[in-house]
Amino acid sequence: MNCFCSGHIAIASREFYGPDFDVSAQQSDKTPDVVVHGGARSFKQEIVVGKHSLVGDEPVSAGGGDAGPDPYDYLLAALGVCTSMTVGLYARRKQIPLENITVSLRHSRIYAKDCEECETEEGMLDRIEAEVELTGALSEEQRDKLMEIAAKCPVHRTLTSEINIRLSPAQKSSSA
Repeated sequence: MNCFCSGHIAIASREFYGPDFDVSAQQSDKTPDVVVHGGARSFKQEIVVGKHSLVGDEPVSAGGGDAGPDPYDYLLAALGVCTSMTVGLYARRKQIPLENITVSLRHSRIYAKDCEECETEEGMLDRIEAEVELTGALSEEQRDKLMEIAAKCPVHRTLTSEINIRLSPAQKSSSA
């Protein structure tokens, strides 16, 4: 499932945001959404997302050069950005007096046996803790609804659903 946060609209987003939500932003299967390129001698990676250039790396403590966020930082950022955008969009559409949204996230690994609400009972699990701060003259009912909406952002739905990732070798280019 793609997220409107990255320039794409999931089918579920149209249902969630309404029939007037613009789905024309979806790209062809031929054009990649993100291209990542790096040398084999370091962890540093160049990331191109449309017209945006980013850098990924590992911290020095993990053998990297700390030139940019690590992969889990980007994962947390995607979830935080999508959560904030989704809550803000909902508040605007419903004319809820929300002023600011702050999403603070943390990733950790925990033992499955220490997670009462988890289905997995053995081994280690990834845990993402997301704290959502909402400011504005909000009633308890509005605050509760916005928190409910926060858990429905497309990236959250993707991360909590079955994900099918298909790896394949790149087609060789004709240039040598």
